[in-house]
Amino acid sequence: QVQLVESGGGLVQAGGSLRLSCAASGSILRFNAMGWYRQALGKQRELVATFIGGDTTNYGDSVKGRFTISRDNAKNTVYLQMNSLKPEDTGVYYCSATERGRIVYWGQGAQVTVSS
Repeated sequence: QVQLVESGGGLVQAGGSLRLSCAASGSILRFNAMGWYRQALGKQRELVATFIGGDTTNYGDSVKGRFTISRDNAKNTVYLQMNSLKPEDTGVYYCSATERGRIVYWGQGAQVTVSS
């Protein structure tokens, strides 16, 4: 019923920036939380950033100080601003939405590739 559509992935050089967008098919206010996860080749999916009601945010240790999660409720969209990108940031980034304490919706994934 709910769709999360991601955009903004691409190829950048180390030190560059990208901004990912996650547009929901309805109001994002219905969700307990929204966030971003990523998965690199050969590795498990890991937390990147979450946005929990109000202004409460949480970031994975590897991206703190470089990535920022934000949202525009009027546009039903969550963003991930990624600065000072490193090759280790390469992977597929997935937007997520939580209902009743569980992640129940996922975006289609956006490829981010950071070259040395």
